[in-house]
Amino acid sequence: MASVAGREAASTRDGHPPPDVVQGFYRRMRAVAPAAVGAIERDRADDPGRAFADTACGRLARSLDDDGLRALGMWAHHWCMRFYDDDTRVGLRLVREIAGRSGLGWTADEVRWLLDQSDAAGPAATGRFILPVAAAGELPHGARPEIGTPGSETDRRRLLAG
Repeated sequence: MASVAGREAASTRDGHPPPDVVQGFYRRMRAVAPAAVGAIERDRADDPGRAFADTACGRLARSLDDDGLRALGMWAHHWCMRFYDDDTRVGLRLVREIAGRSGLGWTADEVRWLLDQSDAAGPAATGRFILPVAAAGELPHGARPEIGTPGSETDRRRLLAG
């Protein structure tokens, strides 16, 4: 799957990705969403102790290239942030597994979008900074997103500083 946003997508001055870039993210996420929903549902009904590689989510992740895996990570992160009060254990496991992979080619705009989703979810959303912090860690230090507006959380500042 090719990246719709492209590697050199420019951010607006307010630190948020431009609307056309965000629409590209949603197109990419919609492409992986049906398979992701099916994999999560199969894994919810399966043995929770099974090795990730042997789960439906693991097989799906293994079938995707880096662009597809980033889209899957963004979709799973988005899903977990929206439905954190539901049973998101399988989704969070998927997010953690993707966050643990290096060299996926995250863009600064993708990281900004993930951080915006995390901020909007609030502190009740377990693990809301797992993927954005891992993705930000893949960016060159000078390309990491700005910390954000006044009132951004101390956790976010601490996590992005590293």
